[in-house]
Amino acid sequence: MPRTASPARRHTGRSRLLRIAVALVVLAALGGYLTVQHITGSKIIDGCTVESADGSDGEGRTYRMSPEQAVNAATISAVGTSRGMPERAVTIALATALQESGLRNIEHGDRDSLGLFQQRPSQGWGTEKQILDPVYSAGEFYRHLAEVPGYSRLPLTVAAQRVQRSGFPQAYAKHEPDAALLAAALTGRTPASLNCAPPRATAAGPDPAKVRAELVRAFGKDVLPTVTTAPGDGRPAAGAAASSTVSVPVPAARTAGDDGAARRGWELAHWAVAQSEALRLADVSYAGRVWEAGSGWRTERKDSGTTDVRIRLAH
Repeated sequence: MPRTASPARRHTGRSRLLRIAVALVVLAALGGYLTVQHITGSKIIDGCTVESADGSDGEGRTYRMSPEQAVNAATISAVGTSRGMPERAVTIALATALQESGLRNIEHGDRDSLGLFQQRPSQGWGTEKQILDPVYSAGEFYRHLAEVPGYSRLPLTVAAQRVQRSGFPQAYAKHEPDAALLAAALTGRTPASLNCAPPRATAAGPDPAKVRAELVRAFGKDVLPTVTTAPGDGRPAAGAAASSTVSVPVPAARTAGDDGAARRGWELAHWAVAQSEALRLADVSYAGRVWEAGSGWRTERKDSGTTDVRIRLAH
């Protein structure tokens, strides 16, 4: 004669089935949410995302990174183009930094290696303070890369190794697709392809002077027009610093079909989006497109007609 399960056992079994059912419902809901986000192209993202615009960098390729990584990647690109280096050089630099530090400005490494490129003070790359400055370290990488004959025609692993002298030179290869995708966006070749989540609120308020200073650090002093300063203190005159918008001029195209001006504009616009959390930016406008914190890129209903990149700070 079969034994009848006790009430306690029946209760335990029902509880276990209930927990399993609830877990399945939660998983199904999560899967549905992610599917909707994918289908609708929602701009709700975590950190920053770069997407291939036309499939030329790999159909449907996407690269996600933290705000810190985006800032460092944009700095590496800006330093390269400001030195007249081509997109290929930026790709090599980004792949190297992805391998060496994961695009993080780390204060440790093998022996005395430091920073984005894990450069060593003992090997003549500079002081610890200099190497931990992303602008300086990127500049040193490009300086050495420019001394490699025909670097742009070399395989990426070979070009990077000529600079780095790494014990694992083949490791750079796996980062080339992501680095190429990043370089295409950050040098301005693929418009509106970089998007970042809204900046987190911080105790410090937005600072137009800091935005200008960071632009000059990354791109050089010619990136901005001369700002009138108040006598004796070197600060912008009354009214200049109070503006919540920083306009960055973009040179006009020299000839029909010249895309150099447009690439420059998108390079500046993407740099600003990458910096949006660090500098507390509300929106970035260029070429009839507007990036807004929290919603991403959209087309302006009415193009303002200006060729400037407009960076507006959050209030």
